[in-house]
Amino acid sequence: MTQKHFISWLVMALLCLPVFAQIQEPVKFKTELKTLSANEAEIIFSGAVENGWHIYSTDLPEGGPISATFNVDKIEGAEVVGKLMPRGNEIEKMDPIFEMKVRYFEKQATFVQKIKLTGGDYKIVGYLEYGACNDENCLPPTSVDFAFTGKAAGNTPATAETAITENTATEVTTDTAQTAPATTVATGTADYWAPVISELGSYGENINNESHTWIYIFFTGMLGGLLALFTPCVWPIIPMTVSFFLKRTKDKKKGIRDAFTYGASIVVIYVGLGLIITGIWGANALNSLSTNAIFNIFFCLMLVVFAASFFGAFEITLPSRWSNAIDSKAEQTTGLLSIFLMAFTLSLVSFSCTGPIIGFLLVEVSSTGSYLAPAIGMLGFAIALALPFTLFALFPSWLKSMPKSGGWMNVIKVTLGFLELAFALKFLSVADLAYGWRILDRETFLALWIVIFGLLGMYLLGKIKFPHDDDDNKVSVTRFFLAMFSLAFAVYMIPGLWGAPLKAVSAFAPPMQTQDFNLYKNEVHAKFNDFDAGMEYARQNGKPVMIDFTGYGCVNCRKMELSVWTDPKVSQLLNDDYVLITLYVDEKTKLPEPIRITENGQERTLRTIGDKWSYLQRTKFGANAQPFYVLIDNEGKPLNKSYSYDEDIQKYIDFLETGLKNYKK
Repeated sequence: MTQKHFISWLVMALLCLPVFAQIQEPVKFKTELKTLSANEAEIIFSGAVENGWHIYSTDLPEGGPISATFNVDKIEGAEVVGKLMPRGNEIEKMDPIFEMKVRYFEKQATFVQKIKLTGGDYKIVGYLEYGACNDENCLPPTSVDFAFTGKAAGNTPATAETAITENTATEVTTDTAQTAPATTVATGTADYWAPVISELGSYGENINNESHTWIYIFFTGMLGGLLALFTPCVWPIIPMTVSFFLKRTKDKKKGIRDAFTYGASIVVIYVGLGLIITGIWGANALNSLSTNAIFNIFFCLMLVVFAASFFGAFEITLPSRWSNAIDSKAEQTTGLLSIFLMAFTLSLVSFSCTGPIIGFLLVEVSSTGSYLAPAIGMLGFAIALALPFTLFALFPSWLKSMPKSGGWMNVIKVTLGFLELAFALKFLSVADLAYGWRILDRETFLALWIVIFGLLGMYLLGKIKFPHDDDDNKVSVTRFFLAMFSLAFAVYMIPGLWGAPLKAVSAFAPPMQTQDFNLYKNEVHAKFNDFDAGMEYARQNGKPVMIDFTGYGCVNCRKMELSVWTDPKVSQLLNDDYVLITLYVDEKTKLPEPIRITENGQERTLRTIGDKWSYLQRTKFGANAQPFYVLIDNEGKPLNKSYSYDEDIQKYIDFLETGLKNYKK
């Protein structure tokens, strides 16, 4: 590989990144139940696939793409016979993404599941799950819901749509301009769920904060990379590597060029890692994991393990034979490939320090729901990690003033361990809130954070030592100031045990409503957490409504609640002049009955309360980001443009007062 080819490949890789930001729906499935005899039937799934995409078959090799699977939620008067089978002409060839031979369909995909009817009335409810890819990326696992009812012994079964309407769920057909469901409709005559997207748009557009989110993710990754630099696994390698590049050739320019290539290789490796994460999981899957109890508990335990590693209990390392094999390969090759392999060796040998930081970063960006998020985070991380190799190559005299390795690097590791331990509680809190366990209420969370940051301050003062710390490790001025800051932060959080808002930690702590003991007065409480009940109350009392679309895992929602809602003027308006309806789009409580809907031509099933409120936000207001605040009258019509994340208190007051003025007209 020549340098020209290498640079071209790098540029093309970076230019192709925006492709992953597109959300596409390339497959449309239809389902049908076909009776073969008095006691035999088959469920047929027929999918139309857009050009360039393909759907994978059943029983694929382990470690490959997701196979099409048949899943049953409820079955009465029938039995599943055998496995889901593909029907039609499958293609078998090497998959460009998973790099293995697989079977899949193009243009048209058909799957069949045989059913045995045991007699009398039958009811079959479930879903087909499938994976779809093109030559560049994959969609997350997608489900096609179905429900069939009927009577055996020759009677014609009901169609999926009829079965759902009569027996399984509320059938609703909605495109963006049609009416959405109101399954808990109160006694009012207004159609509260009617879309108002155009009316809302007439008040003006909101600024899209997606680019801001990407900038935040990038700099979060860069901060992680800078922290990784100052760890014992990376810092000592810098002078050795730079000296190697400068001494391996008498041509100084070539040495500098090699160092630049080394840095670029680091960027490619870590950005590639981010793209692999997205390719495996998909943006939507990562977003759904952000409030999933099992995965949040897993994230919590993972960060606790990382913290223990930083404290010196053990080291998390990749198998040494991996790094030895790559290092040996680098020695046997020459040119740009050898430099790339050297960068890959750095990634492997430094994993014990960089792994926990990368793990935390990838977990943190999982809630953004963006295909680009992991890659952007890794881009920031890699640029920070690669920066000193190129800078020291450009200015080799700086190596003489470079701080020597020592105990200060272990102090950084232990400090990171305390921080990872603190953030582990955040992920446990998300699971606790989403499922209503109430084991980590706000005061419990704050008490644990007070202890963690208090202990961090004591460590920085040298009062606590860990296995890798020097016995005679004096407290530097820097450590003293960091200890003072940590202890002050712990003291700052103490009033929060009695209800103080603590704006500095509002993004991480559980919401104020979980506080059992609260002496603070400027607090806003939602009057309702059900849309239809809240709307009926507002109609009967002649008050406007503010709907707060939020989420238990929404960091910016907590910031708004504790930075803006606690302002006396804001709290007065919300408590006295509006009916506040707070709807959690990640609420995991099951609905009494699933709700079957057709949204933008695709059939979906709403299974949880959060699904229902998310659907309301999408179809009525044309938005799916949180926080999302909208003011409406008693008929469900908007009173002002929507408001998202902006901590400008005066803007928020103007937003509320304008809605109130329009309501009184």
